[in-house]
Amino acid sequence: MILSNTPFSPSDRPVINPVFLFRWEEQEQAYLLLYPEGIIKLNDSAGNILKLCDGELTLQSITEKLKILFGDEGIDDDIYNFMEVARGKGWIKAKD
Repeated sequence: MILSNTPFSPSDRPVINPVFLFRWEEQEQAYLLLYPEGIIKLNDSAGNILKLCDGELTLQSITEKLKILFGDEGIDDDIYNFMEVARGKGWIKAKD
């Protein structure tokens, strides 16, 4: 898997890497990323961010939606930082 060293831009359209299956698990009361080698249980914030990574919404749109959900108190950097970490782990990528 080739990971990009270029930071996401506001116009990028993040999408879940097709290696992963992203879903809500009622029994766990959490979003999960499933992949052949295991499972990643996501915290509430990570799950809410990743569920918006549909390849259609831009990172700017995702950030705006999350501000409505969580409040506007300086969360932009936190969102961008999470997205870069998630991309570094191979969970997401910019839609081609």
